[in-house]
Amino acid sequence: MIRTLIIDDEPLAASVVREFLSEYAQFELMEQCSDGFEGLKAIQKHQPDLIFLDVQMPKITGFEMLELLDEAPAVIFTTAFDQYALKAFDTKAIDYLLKPFSQERFNQAIQKFLATQGAPRPTSGLQEMAEKSNRLVVRVKNEIKIIAVSEVLYFEGADDYIAIYTEKGKFLKKMTMKSLEEALAPDRFARIHRSYMLNVNAVTRIEPYEKDSYLVFLKNGEKLPVSKTGYGRLRQVLGV
Repeated sequence: MIRTLIIDDEPLAASVVREFLSEYAQFELMEQCSDGFEGLKAIQKHQPDLIFLDVQMPKITGFEMLELLDEAPAVIFTTAFDQYALKAFDTKAIDYLLKPFSQERFNQAIQKFLATQGAPRPTSGLQEMAEKSNRLVVRVKNEIKIIAVSEVLYFEGADDYIAIYTEKGKFLKKMTMKSLEEALAPDRFARIHRSYMLNVNAVTRIEPYEKDSYLVFLKNGEKLPVSKTGYGRLRQVLGV
């Protein structure tokens, strides 16, 4: 049997998926969830092979929910908003069903999924995605925390992880600095060093340090090294 979940805050939309899915005897619906947090718990509990996932849901979006998984199951997105289609396929989703969809269109998505069975699943880029708008989602022990990007003082990279520093503390997220740099707004964040990227609004002053290097002082009293190249980037963002 193919273990399946439906994660959608719209009962009517979820019932349509459930009805269409009932035509396939090889699929077993393990649970129906109404938000991303319920979805996370259900995924951990049932270890599904496939999930039908809405994008816009209360608390966290479908994309943010996937970011919190170490290894995501196969995903078919179901949403009323077509502007998320490109991002959905960037996550290596099986398909993207735009509500309202027909049984025929649903069947096409199922056939796409079945065609992938036995083949290596494409690596998802979700673990290396930041929300380009205004927030990051991190896991802290058994809790999920949403951090406003505007609250971040700076990021520190180490291998495949970044440390997120805010005035409220330090948080870890699995993501590379390269992916983070590509995702954040270039007019608010500057890569000042191989290991550091900072929020330019947190800068209080910059001072020369050693040959071709500088120190940047932040509003919380911390100071970070700035390379020669990073100094050029920082000046460009600051407009000086």
